[in-house]
Amino acid sequence: MKQVLIRSGQIVVDDVPAPIVGAGGALVRVRSSCISAGTESAGITGGYAALATRALQEPGRIKNLLRLARERGVRGAVDAVRGAVAEDTPVGYSVAGVVAEVGAGVTDLGVGDEVACAGAGSAQHAECVVVPRNLIVKIPEGVSHADASTVALGAIALHGVRRLEPTLGEWVVVVGLGLIGQLAVQLLRAHGCRVIGSDLSVDRIELARSLGMEAAIAPGDEDPAATVRRLTDGYGADGVMITAASRSDDVVRDAFRLCRRKGRVVVVGDVGLGLRREDLYAHELELRISTSYGPGRYDPRYEQEGLDYPIGYVRWTEGRNMREYLQLLAEGKVRLAPLIGGTYPVTQAPQAYASLASRGAAPIVLLTYPGKPERTGPQRGGFTARGTAPRPGRIGVAVVGAGTFAREMHLPNLRRLGRDFDLRLIVGRSGVHAQQAAKQFGAAAAATDYREALTRPDVHAVLICTRHHLHARMALEALRAGKHVFVEKPLALEEVELRELEAFFGTDAGEQPLLLTGFNRRFSPHARRLRAHLAGRTNPVMLHCRVNAGYIPPDHWVHGAEGGGRNIGEACHLYDLFLYLVDAPVLEVQAASVRPRTGYYVPGDNFTATLRFQDGSIATLVYSALGSRRFPKERLEAFADGTVAVLDDYRELTLTGARPRRFRSRRQDKGHAAELEAFARAIQGGGEPPIPLWQQFEATRVSFEVERALRTSGLGRGAHRGEA
Repeated sequence: MKQVLIRSGQIVVDDVPAPIVGAGGALVRVRSSCISAGTESAGITGGYAALATRALQEPGRIKNLLRLARERGVRGAVDAVRGAVAEDTPVGYSVAGVVAEVGAGVTDLGVGDEVACAGAGSAQHAECVVVPRNLIVKIPEGVSHADASTVALGAIALHGVRRLEPTLGEWVVVVGLGLIGQLAVQLLRAHGCRVIGSDLSVDRIELARSLGMEAAIAPGDEDPAATVRRLTDGYGADGVMITAASRSDDVVRDAFRLCRRKGRVVVVGDVGLGLRREDLYAHELELRISTSYGPGRYDPRYEQEGLDYPIGYVRWTEGRNMREYLQLLAEGKVRLAPLIGGTYPVTQAPQAYASLASRGAAPIVLLTYPGKPERTGPQRGGFTARGTAPRPGRIGVAVVGAGTFAREMHLPNLRRLGRDFDLRLIVGRSGVHAQQAAKQFGAAAAATDYREALTRPDVHAVLICTRHHLHARMALEALRAGKHVFVEKPLALEEVELRELEAFFGTDAGEQPLLLTGFNRRFSPHARRLRAHLAGRTNPVMLHCRVNAGYIPPDHWVHGAEGGGRNIGEACHLYDLFLYLVDAPVLEVQAASVRPRTGYYVPGDNFTATLRFQDGSIATLVYSALGSRRFPKERLEAFADGTVAVLDDYRELTLTGARPRRFRSRRQDKGHAAELEAFARAIQGGGEPPIPLWQQFEATRVSFEVERALRTSGLGRGAHRGEA
């Protein structure tokens, strides 16, 4: 399908894989989308240059860059930055079209419904988009797709008016008469307000007059406050809406001077907010911020999970604002024809954007789309081929999940292991990101439907890097399709999923594909040396591991249904490491957690787990998010036969009472590359998986038993194997 992108600072139209619908959303065939002269144009003119230097300007990005340098070396960090700078950026956030497919859980939309959609991450300039249910509204009768495609911008203006709380007959100044300002003028007039406009463009002022604005502050007016007082019987404006965009603090300071005593100023546009007490204090002025479309914006529970706010408590959510704006269009209370500068087919998107830059241009232009998206491959989750043939003797691999971890770790490693692997396919939820990753890492194709990997004959192995809740299901489907599977940890989030995987390998159906869970720590050269040291012991070993995990906010996906929590999602790494070092089944599991006194910490983030093994060994994990990120993350101590081994953060192994005494690597090595090499050797040699299946299943089951102990009371209940 066709999609509009920013590439190296320029607007381009490219063929990308079509999205597929998931639960809680709908697939919409776009008929029209809206380009505004404000937000989108600013993103193009300044966005690319900012991206190239952002890593040196933002502390968070600097820390990430240093982390990459420690883990992957300077070259790896430079490659990551280059990849980010070269990345294509989808644009657009306001469209209208026809529902083509609905996802699970969506019961109030049907195929063929005419709808309008909003959202920067979903309602993009593309022939097909997948949008969460709460960001979709039905189009009322009499409203065209063209007009409805302005729904996001209309909702922004409407929410700004609601934040102002205007009453009949009040005087309101609108500062900035771009698209949002022009819509605000009409909405305020519909509220019965008298509107004064301010803009540097005479053309925009005249346009606003034609739409109902009563008076204006002329460009170059030396005393705008005096002008407003003359128009308002000497009192000043009841309220000011700032819809302009400027980094200057003067915009908001000047707005305060326009107000009467106890007046209100609402900031909708992106302006400087360097406030001075004296500007507000004397007249007890109110400053209010208007957040995009309204309540629900930036709340993942509302936008992504479909949780609506009860109307008795939140009258106007972003979805209700979108719906009301379309109703105002249907009633003729908002006119759009004077604001539209032109309509272009999507293939002429560069010309459409360029038209907005001309002097005196109307504030918006529209893109139109063909009745059916152009095919660039299979329509459902279509892929784009790069035209490269499979390389003989190499393992054709598909990577499912093109997120940060895959791009920073597995994809660079697969490229370095080109003698073993041939990257045939990259699958991602976003066709743009999947295709960009395919270009960056030399994959033959990109897709949005992971089932493409299961049917391609040139794919021998599937590497699953999605969010945790998809791991077990995708792994099982790939195994049943005869593909070897490397699935990132955790292997499963539920016991029923684990039992299904065990049942698959319990069948006698002939030669079976390999399964490898991404328990990479056992492949670290430090862990391997530690195991070799412990292999000759004559007595049980005592292991103590401390993980300074770092804080993750409670609303992060890791803590939710997609992540399963940090015990199952991350601590499973350590349970596998214990199994690797002891090499015996677990007999008993005990766990206890810290119960935080505030909601800042998640209870499952701070716990201890003790494992007793069949050979008498004991391993204890102390896992905490209470500590400082400046402190090293992991430390493991092993006590065996008069020796003590200390593994520090996969950089150094120190032995006391044995030789050699120390092994140190130049940078942290958690075994990510080595596990892929072991996976390749097992496939090529037709042997057993690099991690015995029983240990993969055992580590996962231990995480479930720890989770049960933590959830029941957190006071240290144990689980003996064989107990109900």
